[in-house]
Amino acid sequence: MSKPLNECIVPMYPTIQALDVDALPFGEHKFWFAVATDAIGHPQTLPLRVFKGAKPGKRIVITAGVHGDEQNGILTAQRLARELVGKDVAGTVTIVPTVNLSGIARHSRDFHSAAPDSSSANLNRVFPGNPTGDDASRYANSLWENLLKPNADLAIDLHSQTSGSAYPLYAFADYRLEDAIRMARLINPDVILNDPGDPGILETVYNRAGIPSITIEVGIGRYTDLEMVERATNGVLNILKSYEVIEGKADSAQLPCVEGKEIVSVRANQGGFVICHVDLMDSVAEGQKLATQYNSFGDEVDIYYAPVEGTVISHNVESVRAPGSLVVRLIR
Repeated sequence: MSKPLNECIVPMYPTIQALDVDALPFGEHKFWFAVATDAIGHPQTLPLRVFKGAKPGKRIVITAGVHGDEQNGILTAQRLARELVGKDVAGTVTIVPTVNLSGIARHSRDFHSAAPDSSSANLNRVFPGNPTGDDASRYANSLWENLLKPNADLAIDLHSQTSGSAYPLYAFADYRLEDAIRMARLINPDVILNDPGDPGILETVYNRAGIPSITIEVGIGRYTDLEMVERATNGVLNILKSYEVIEGKADSAQLPCVEGKEIVSVRANQGGFVICHVDLMDSVAEGQKLATQYNSFGDEVDIYYAPVEGTVISHNVESVRAPGSLVVRLIR
């Protein structure tokens, strides 16, 4: 018999406002993490899963859904949790699968505030936040100070490309950090970017706090890609094996991987309908035709060419492109 509706909507797990995994008994735990209140004073609670082993080991924090339209990262985090059920763990794995509640509910990249004087915000540009800042900044600060920073020796943030565009399996890693490079290569991705990081991004904030971190892009924005979810899941499990958090031998790289340090984005010069002529992971020469743009009558209005030699790591999958929208992204 199916569960009563209320039990499905709000399972009866403990609600916490801060987490200290070192103080938890070993075993598998589910919590609601009260990250903030909404505009009418109701708690905003994130589902939180903790797998703590009886043996000491690394504390690894896995997040997803920082951008609300990047659902393959969320599906990967959920799949990882199912994979860990019943496994012997050394150390602790903490999984936060749906970080940006307001964005996820709206199929939107951004964090949405009900404050009349606030605009939507890119949550992954405001970490570590500010306890006296605006809605998004307070939300990020509560996450950082009460959940993420205190419980991580290593961190993995799961994303995908945003709506309208696609990525391969793609890792960002700061090559100045040995553990970041190690984790990125253990994912067995198609692409790794040597990424020193930008202010406000969760990966960067972790790294600057002395917690090696990587960002993983799991394919296309918004739409389900189970093949990419499986690859990303296996990649994170590979990390856990390599760091001896779970049992098993880590796999070596099975596919060729492009590692680069420069990103070149080709963006629409005007609005219109863009059809790409290249696929993900294609090698392109400087001057090669990448895409054609048409107006509403179907007349050709622009052609886009590769400004440099490189490898295609993203392209639009929705034809409608506003001025400045991404058409093709290259790495070299």
